[in-house]
Amino acid sequence: MIKARELLIYLAIRYRGDYDQMIDAIRKKEVVSEDAVIEAFNSVHSATCTILDDDYPPAFKQIYKPPLVLFYYGDWTLTSTINNHVSVIGTRKPTDYGLRMTKQIVGGLIERGQVIVSGLAYGIDAMAHQTAIEKGGQTIAVLGSGVDTCYPTSNQKLYQTIREHHLLISEYPGTLPAHKEHFPARNRLVAALSEAIFVAEAHERSGTLITVAQALAQGKDIYCLPYPADCKSVCNVLIKDGAYLVESANDIIHGSNNNETVRNLN
Repeated sequence: MIKARELLIYLAIRYRGDYDQMIDAIRKKEVVSEDAVIEAFNSVHSATCTILDDDYPPAFKQIYKPPLVLFYYGDWTLTSTINNHVSVIGTRKPTDYGLRMTKQIVGGLIERGQVIVSGLAYGIDAMAHQTAIEKGGQTIAVLGSGVDTCYPTSNQKLYQTIREHHLLISEYPGTLPAHKEHFPARNRLVAALSEAIFVAEAHERSGTLITVAQALAQGKDIYCLPYPADCKSVCNVLIKDGAYLVESANDIIHGSNNNETVRNLN
């Protein structure tokens, strides 16, 4: 007899992690052979967590289209709470200033016991992960590719270190290549895994703004690094719109408490 958990993993593999197709198959009570389920289940090299499992991340239960199956390598206990997590996001083509300040602020966050969440992309993401590792902290990478695929390939060493010593997560199975439509979906998980979202640098029409939108929809606070007035910076625009200005890690660490105090005073 096919167990529900095994069926979900089968559907995740058959439909390449596509939530809508998986839900549609469940609703239609798609006929599935036991041999096909066993074959799919045995093809998985990573660890798995399904929405039916007791250790399914509480943060994901509240979001739009909660992943039915997660594939991962590393320390799964890092998903049990988000109270000490900060998601660090930003452009794939950062300035020297953006990289320098990301390293400085992430270093300060690690010194204060925070876990860094990001998407393993070029630029700001890679700097955030690398700094967390160098400072002896913990980091979570959420992928827009299959869990066994490093994208971009230039981050292979970083991918391997996170896979072996931290936590690597994807809702996409195996060696599935990265696709454009995966990244907005990936971003909702990056936003969900922390209470604070730090935008280190962003440009217009940036994928970073998708993550910001996801975070706002989830009720998260947005923190931004300020830029010179003569720069076309989305961070400055976000600050004008109500995001919190960040000059040091303390602004993020103490921000939530301070913001609650302000709200109470008002």
